[in-house]
Amino acid sequence: MVGGGVRGVFSARRCGKRSVFCLRARVEIEKLCCRGQAMEAPSHHAAEKRRLAGVERKDGFLMLTLKDIEQARAKMKGIVHETPLEYSQTFSRLSGNEVYMKLENLQKTGSFKVRGSFNKIMSLTDEERARGVIAASAGNHAQGVAYASSMLHIPCTIVMPKGAPLSKIEATKSYGAEVVLHGDVFDESLEYALELQRKRGMTFVHPFDDLAVIAGQGTIGLELIEQLPDVDIVLCPVGGGGLLAGLAFTLKQLKPSVDVYGVESSACPGMTAAIRHKQPVAIAASDTIADGIAVKKPGNLTYQYIEQYVDGVVCVEEAEISRTMLYLLERNKLLVEGSAACPLAALLYQKLPFRGKKVAAVLSGGNVDVTLISRIIERGLVEAGRFVTFTTVISDKPGQLNKLLRIIAELEANVMSIHHQRIGAKVLPGQAEIHFSLETKNEDHIQQIYQVLLKEGYDVQFSR
Repeated sequence: MVGGGVRGVFSARRCGKRSVFCLRARVEIEKLCCRGQAMEAPSHHAAEKRRLAGVERKDGFLMLTLKDIEQARAKMKGIVHETPLEYSQTFSRLSGNEVYMKLENLQKTGSFKVRGSFNKIMSLTDEERARGVIAASAGNHAQGVAYASSMLHIPCTIVMPKGAPLSKIEATKSYGAEVVLHGDVFDESLEYALELQRKRGMTFVHPFDDLAVIAGQGTIGLELIEQLPDVDIVLCPVGGGGLLAGLAFTLKQLKPSVDVYGVESSACPGMTAAIRHKQPVAIAASDTIADGIAVKKPGNLTYQYIEQYVDGVVCVEEAEISRTMLYLLERNKLLVEGSAACPLAALLYQKLPFRGKKVAAVLSGGNVDVTLISRIIERGLVEAGRFVTFTTVISDKPGQLNKLLRIIAELEANVMSIHHQRIGAKVLPGQAEIHFSLETKNEDHIQQIYQVLLKEGYDVQFSR
């Protein structure tokens, strides 16, 4: 156990072919301390800081209370949006549940992150505010901290990797932050940010492992219960764990019967690994379209809250995330990040064994680089079986290409492009190699095309 502070067990039960990790025992949180922050000796000043940060000292230990979440909400009134909760007929029909979407993609700065950032910065003393804040991020956390700092007129420095998207760099600068580009990967940026923090005496704003940040994210739970009092299940993306920890804590205080599940990408299952090992551990992660939750090691603090208040964590595949993003764009006219699509992907692809429930899914953000939107759509189409390419060889004689096109037309596939060449390793004299890109209906349609072409004597190589 981390610090010997958590006593409890998450055990796995089998649900069909999927594993769902569920809380089997209550846990006792003995010590909650934020990484990278010095401990303070008790004093009137320190007690006031704890109150502002949204924590309360009980029996010698720091704990969140529902009052802390309510105070966080009061602080950010007029600064952040109370985002809408929208019913989705499409996802309700496809999943067999009554599905609502909490649209944090419509939040200020395009993500939920501004809630925690603002509450954290509001907790600082005047002296700390004067010295400024610093954070390391290549995404939503950077913009959340920069925006919150600009609202409170606090100096802000954001360290980003050199390869960070230009759109995110410019968005962060637009909120008045000083952007420092350092390192090729996030870990190098983080190390440099901590070095600058020590040199300048600034306050480091952690993206998730901080009580004030967790309390800020928990304000989503207050809104959710007001908007949908009879909700049965809430689904939420999980990376470092700040959003899931704050949301689950708040919901369980207001309505203990509600089930709360975290959803992460199978390419980076950091929280699943933490549950299995009963403490946060560093994992080897693969690239994922859900880069907003690609955290190799969740927080020590967030893990303890998740172990106590969350009912389970499940993983979704990359193809499932891509298809869900496409569904949201086509059916609901919502552009969301890969991480925001994870909760609905878990519903669509039956990662959780329930039907007929009233379900709320938190769509955590919508900051998608505009230069990547076309590629995201294309990937979603491919994963959904609505776009395919294939290669075949035909006789280089008049009418042969026309014959092949007639077969494709009769199968109701739409030809997007054709490339015709007579030179190639597998192309004999008197032959031509044809590359097709087709718009198709679904996977079954692709299989139908493949079988018909084989029957007609074509040697077909399909690719995605």
